[in-house]
Amino acid sequence: MKRRTFIPLGMAALAGCQQSTSFDPFADYSSLASACDRGELDPARITSHCLERIEDMDHAGLAIRAVIEVNPDAPKIAEGGRKGTLGGLPILVKDNIDTADAMQTTAGSLALLGSKPARDAFIIQRLRQSGMVLLGKTNLSEWANMRSPKSSSGWSARGGLTRNPVLLTHSASGSSSGSAAAVAVGYAPGAIGTETNGSIISPASACGIVGLKPTVGLVSRSGIIPITHWQDTAGPMTRTVKDAALLLNV
Repeated sequence: MKRRTFIPLGMAALAGCQQSTSFDPFADYSSLASACDRGELDPARITSHCLERIEDMDHAGLAIRAVIEVNPDAPKIAEGGRKGTLGGLPILVKDNIDTADAMQTTAGSLALLGSKPARDAFIIQRLRQSGMVLLGKTNLSEWANMRSPKSSSGWSARGGLTRNPVLLTHSASGSSSGSAAAVAVGYAPGAIGTETNGSIISPASACGIVGLKPTVGLVSRSGIIPITHWQDTAGPMTRTVKDAALLLNV
């Protein structure tokens, strides 16, 4: 079954939010890279479409609340053009991953509001080196679901409750709820989530996307707000298995 057949929104509600018939917000990384290399698209245009879609749908429109903050520098980064496999293409990252830029890193908590890390997490360094465009930070279960034994999946004090684009009345699961919902609703072809125990796999399943928890230790955890040394890891959340592999390589 095709993804667009599967998602009940199907995109009946989403169709009206598509900015242009020439841009498919559900295109994967491979398709966008090929379109750029053929001269049919360029990183600046892709980034513009993604930011417009977030503005139209995240707190207005369907109010998905998947993105906690957009990166004001994203359009400038996109001007760098294409390089390598994923260079010039947009990505969102979970708000418990340090970025030394105009964005904050708060784990969704008001206690860290205003927090500006002094340096990028190692995985953010790799994304920047690859030329990818950091669109913004995604919402999450506050403190990656370690706020309380009674915490709500997909809710943070800073971002509110992330809604599931598959069925708006259902949970997007967590803790990487914003990353999963953002990919599912077409804000970006991929996002970075983090997992201790199901926090990538569960929201990916709930939102109908691909989520991969790498073997612990394969991906550096430097600059990621921790829960436990024994289980934590970051991983890719994408529309296709191929894209997950490409992003993991980066």
